[in-house]
Amino acid sequence: MILNRLDDDQAQDVVFIDLKGKSAMADGLIVASGRSHRHVGAIADHLLRSLKEHGYGRARVEGLPHCDWVLIDAGDVIVHVFRPEVRAFYNIEKIWSVDSGHRAAV
Repeated sequence: MILNRLDDDQAQDVVFIDLKGKSAMADGLIVASGRSHRHVGAIADHLLRSLKEHGYGRARVEGLPHCDWVLIDAGDVIVHVFRPEVRAFYNIEKIWSVDSGHRAAV
């Protein structure tokens, strides 16, 4: 459901990281980008509404007022939605050794 919602909202460079057996915090991590503050905010808002509609209304959210980096903890899945510059700076995919197309070759 989450991946479909991100696709519907035209989130960019969506990466799913399977955390089963790697971390106790969640079973999966999703990292995506929005084109602007406004796009990041809209993606997060729509995702929160979808989670609530599907019975996952207890999702916790951080970063929504500024919309540079919004984190949504939906329990088994954690979603990070970034503006591209912020995503490149923090590069959280590297923590989990996942290659993503948004990184420039060195």
